[in-house]
Amino acid sequence: MTTRKHNRTPAPQQPTAAETYATRRNDIARLMDVLQMELDKHAEGAKADPRNWGFAGSLGKVRSDLIDLVGFLSNMDPEHVEAFLNDAE
Repeated sequence: MTTRKHNRTPAPQQPTAAETYATRRNDIARLMDVLQMELDKHAEGAKADPRNWGFAGSLGKVRSDLIDLVGFLSNMDPEHVEAFLNDAE
């Protein structure tokens, strides 16, 4: 009987929770930078076509999504985030 040698490569090391958190936090920071750049470009389009309600509608969607994100991250209902925004006005 011949014995076979198995050439097993070790399983790749999985990232730790802290490493995954740091990576995702960095990704979010980069996405927020991109969001600011896109908002600036969007504002140029809105300024060039001030009668176009599409620009205001797009920002309504972005605002709604951000309210949901802030509510999720802070464990608040969207209504409380809305109240926070209204207090600033």
